[in-house]
Amino acid sequence: MNEIRTPLWLIPLLYAAVAAICGLTLPRLEHAFLGAYSHGMAVASAQAALSAIASGMMALTGVVFALAFVMVQFSALAYSPRLVTLLSRDPMLFHALGLFIATFMYAIAALAWTDRGGNGRVPLFSVLAVTALLLLSMISFARLVQRLNSLEIGTVLDSIGRRGRAVIRAMFPRLDSPAGALPESCQSLMEEARRRQVTQTLRYSGEPRSIASFELDALVRQAETAQAVIVLECAVGDTLVEDTLLLRVHGGCRPLAEPQLRQAIRLARQRTFEQDPKYPLRLLVDIAIKALSPAINDPTTAVQAIDQIEDLLIRLGRRALDAGCLTDGGGALRVLFPTPTWEDYLTLAFDEIRHYGADSVQVMRRLRAALLGLEGSLTEADRQQAVRRYLQHLNLAVQHSVLDAQDQATAQQDDRQGLGLTRRRVSPGAAPGDA
Repeated sequence: MNEIRTPLWLIPLLYAAVAAICGLTLPRLEHAFLGAYSHGMAVASAQAALSAIASGMMALTGVVFALAFVMVQFSALAYSPRLVTLLSRDPMLFHALGLFIATFMYAIAALAWTDRGGNGRVPLFSVLAVTALLLLSMISFARLVQRLNSLEIGTVLDSIGRRGRAVIRAMFPRLDSPAGALPESCQSLMEEARRRQVTQTLRYSGEPRSIASFELDALVRQAETAQAVIVLECAVGDTLVEDTLLLRVHGGCRPLAEPQLRQAIRLARQRTFEQDPKYPLRLLVDIAIKALSPAINDPTTAVQAIDQIEDLLIRLGRRALDAGCLTDGGGALRVLFPTPTWEDYLTLAFDEIRHYGADSVQVMRRLRAALLGLEGSLTEADRQQAVRRYLQHLNLAVQHSVLDAQDQATAQQDDRQGLGLTRRRVSPGAAPGDA
């Protein structure tokens, strides 16, 4: 089983290793071949400056990264615990840490070769190198401060939405494109494949892990060589536990190699954005319901999250979601894998927000505006009908909330700002979707 691992701790370690090698070799070469070049600074001043840079970089490293991780932890917990890893694994943090360590180490090396053997010389190029590293460190520090400012809620929501849009573009073709049309024979091929005899099964063994992605091309090639059909029983984002059924092989002229099948299923310790358009929706919903908790009571943040959720759903609504049927070059069905339905996306996006925000006039108005906007953007009749059913469900939620009659009437108006600009009103007895 292929598990995704990105050891970011290697980044500062690499910086430290390069700095150590350069510190041991470059000043020595400079002393041997460029000893005639000396900085005009007095030896005592150079030693004081290099000592200050070295000690100051270590102090700055401790203060900056303690502050950075406290801010990341606090901000992530305020939005969603699942954002802790997303924010704290920012490569910028580790590159900055590596640059600070490299500056410290090379400053120590330059200090060791200042007034070497009492020659009274200050190595010119080593001092210039330390100065350059110091300037790069300050630039990195400024960028790090800017990155910490990006933990503002609007930027966090925009970042999640941007990743979600990228996943949707990569995963699903547009309905109006040639690739978006599912072959008419695909459904019959799927039924025929499932009727074939199961010749092989594969189960998971190990600690709980999440499915990050499938190597679909590799699975198609393996199925084609054996003239079989691989039916994946788990979806991207599922958590695997001991003895979970991973896949079934239907038909085939020979068994498929299990190690190759396992390598085609990439695992991670937690869900990732790769091949999982549900994950950005999950994070946005987490932020929204966290904001609606009594401890925080911030419905405006929930409204901002719904802005991104609506955008992602509009894009999903214009895509071919039934993409779990893959064929080989000859048109023969080779791989089946589960994909969420349109109703699954609606349930994930709105159910918990509707439940926890039922008593918030602002959230109800924004939800209604999102659903009406979503309905108007769809071209598929069955998806429009699903949105209308959800609008009816939203009407019932408002009617059974603790809001009085006047607040219910206000909550049944759609407002893209939540509370700011009423556009239409849906009466309690009106048909879903009526304006």
